Amino acid sequence: MASISFQVNGKPQSLDVDPDTPLLWVLRDNLNLTGTKFGCGIGQCGACTVHLDGNPTRSCQIAVSDVAGKSITTIEGLSPDRSHAIQRAWIAEQVPQCGYCQSGQVMAAAALLAKSPKPSDVQIDRAMSGNICRCGTYQRIRRAIHRAAGQLNGETTAASPSGMTAPMSSQVLHLEDSDSAPPDHCAACFVSAPAQGGAR
Repeated sequence: MASISFQVNGKPQSLDVDPDTPLLWVLRDNLNLTGTKFGCGIGQCGACTVHLDGNPTRSCQIAVSDVAGKSITTIEGLSPDRSHAIQRAWIAEQVPQCGYCQSGQVMAAAALLAKSPKPSDVQIDRAMSGNICRCGTYQRIRRAIHRAAGQLNGETTAASPSGMTAPMSSQVLHLEDSDSAPPDHCAACFVSAPAQGGAR
């Protein structure tokens, strides 16, 4: 065991943990930040994506000792009131289906827009290529990123490249409040949800 200090969502943390523990399990088990998902465990699916000093990082592949002194942002810390442009666009474009991969998708998309405020389709596809959606919502993901980019560039209602539009303000909270949103799945894109039945 070793004492390791780092920041998570703007708050200092100091934990006595095995230094070889993957960051994913420290976030979920030690800090109860269950929005970050376990998908494949080999860094290939992107479900566990967090920001490490602003860069999208597979938390299942990095040891907690490697983040000492660094800053981590999880889906819970992306915005305090779920108002991040990506989160709003994700709901407006109705991106999630099962929702399990979506926290990783949202974090990858947010990192992209932080560096490229108005990305092209090619830039989006390149940035998101490491995040797998088993439901196949890739076209919705691309539209949502374009919508969020439009919002960040001053457009009140961003049109998707296909011409589809949807009012943002009326839909922002519906996913979390809906009975059809499985706990720890869709809602985890926007707010922390407790694990159900020990599911990882």
